[in-house]
Amino acid sequence: MDTHTHAEPNRVRVTHVSLDLALDMARHQAQGAVTLSIERLDDKAPLVLDALGLAIESVAGSDGSARKFTLGDESPAPTSWMGAPLSIELARGDRAVTIRYRTTERSDALQWLAPEQTTDGKAPFLFTQGQAILTRTWIPLQDSPGIRVTYDARIRAPAGLTAVMSAEDLGCDADGAFRFRMQEPIPPYLIALACGDIVFRPISKRCGIWAEPSVAEGAQRELDDTEAMIASAESLFGPYRWGRYDLIILPASFPFGGMENPRLTFATPTILAGDKSLVSLVAHELAHSWSGNLVTNATWRDFWLNEGFTVYFEQRIMEAVFGVERASMEKELALAELEREMKDLTPREQVLHVELEGRNPDDSFSNVPYTKGALFLMRVEEVFGRERFDRFLRGYFDSHAFQSITTEQFVEYMKRTLFLEDPALSTKIDLATWLTQPGLPSDTPRTKSESLAKVSREVARFKAGTSAAQLDTQGFVTQQWLTFLEGIADALDDKKMSALDAAFGFTKSGNSEIVCTWLRLSIANGYAPADARLAEFLTEVGRRKFLKPLYTELAKTGAGMKRGREIYAKARPRYHAVSVGTIDKILGWQG
Repeated sequence: MDTHTHAEPNRVRVTHVSLDLALDMARHQAQGAVTLSIERLDDKAPLVLDALGLAIESVAGSDGSARKFTLGDESPAPTSWMGAPLSIELARGDRAVTIRYRTTERSDALQWLAPEQTTDGKAPFLFTQGQAILTRTWIPLQDSPGIRVTYDARIRAPAGLTAVMSAEDLGCDADGAFRFRMQEPIPPYLIALACGDIVFRPISKRCGIWAEPSVAEGAQRELDDTEAMIASAESLFGPYRWGRYDLIILPASFPFGGMENPRLTFATPTILAGDKSLVSLVAHELAHSWSGNLVTNATWRDFWLNEGFTVYFEQRIMEAVFGVERASMEKELALAELEREMKDLTPREQVLHVELEGRNPDDSFSNVPYTKGALFLMRVEEVFGRERFDRFLRGYFDSHAFQSITTEQFVEYMKRTLFLEDPALSTKIDLATWLTQPGLPSDTPRTKSESLAKVSREVARFKAGTSAAQLDTQGFVTQQWLTFLEGIADALDDKKMSALDAAFGFTKSGNSEIVCTWLRLSIANGYAPADARLAEFLTEVGRRKFLKPLYTELAKTGAGMKRGREIYAKARPRYHAVSVGTIDKILGWQG
């Protein structure tokens, strides 16, 4: 049972969503109608939907006549993120309802950007972010990952702007409206829309890049391995079942690295480092086409089924396309980051099958479902062997395609397939410890990379007194620089940071991963020459992965908290609601 929805799908269930919306970029409003096709399992029951921040104007039944509806009281704090139940009385013959509505300033899934907040600065921009439970803030529906729907849409946008969605593009109709269709059932959080001054650049017959004009060419070059990634993923996990795989590079306020919306991954511009060192994000979002989109967590307690599988598959794709050593670096870095983060997490936050009742799923965001989940799968592969585990995974995806499942269902499937094939080996996997206990089990796989071993030697030399200019860092890639910076973090002071900056130009780096780590260390060590870059970075970038550690470091001292709030006051209007919710808590923001 999903505790994060008001819906009652066991009585009346939504099966299809049909949108007809007009976008008003000046008023920051989407207005129009949604028609919901329904399956009635209890003829006497009302249709119960989720809604938050929506102005409901009218509801009509299948015959076009009005239906009584009640928009209940919104959940009080601290569960106000649940929104309100929208209950609709149904007539005997109703198999669909049409709801006329408009979004409001409280529709947190929608990020409206003024021209000056975009990369090119010429036209307004809109994008949506529905995960985890924000789709209810721009579409009244049953907002649960366990309630899969198909959808179509008609989107009217201002002249000169292009709309794209996580669906098949059907072109424009006679009135100039953009038309879309998704024929495969997906969880509601994957219904996604973007609109702006964007152009398309192809990579292959089935994939390409959408981006603002000034970004498009560079993004096309940076991401030109995408087709090879798709082919590699198919060889591992079975056919790609969504038709096209395109990406859109969004403005910098996008709160995540990427979002795996089917047919159209939403991506942050911070992955464009110029050297392909950060394209593992594409491998990650592509892998979601199987784990997350094809087979989905039924509730947010089961989030690790989406992300743990996806990180594991991302590593396999990177290994196939870029080699074992690159994948080994990624694994070692991820484990180190998880272990650092776990020091600040409560025991319950370290559990894979996490308890979330009464908690906003976004508040439990951490590396645990991602990296710990992947480590669990690596352990299973380690015990059963890659060939046997790959057969299990192919069977898992084939037998659960276009379904949403729970952790319990996954465990039951594993026990009656993989474990049953070899009961002796199955005793080496302690499911209870991995899934329900905090921390990392004693049998956690630990990958070692020779490239990072070289970094460790240079870390030791630096700590022993070797100057920054004399270090052997020739050919270091992003993953090595990140390991180096974390390795010397406990040996820094203002003088050493100045020498490092002079040697390697960290403050001016255009690589978002490197500069974020450097800025965090600059805050911790009071390195003033990085102050201006910190303010610039926090104002330009909205990716929560970078914002959270920097504001957290600032909040550790009174002076840092004061400075953090000063920067945040200017930057906050540029951030998506997902990032705002996180940083408000870190800074105790009262607005």
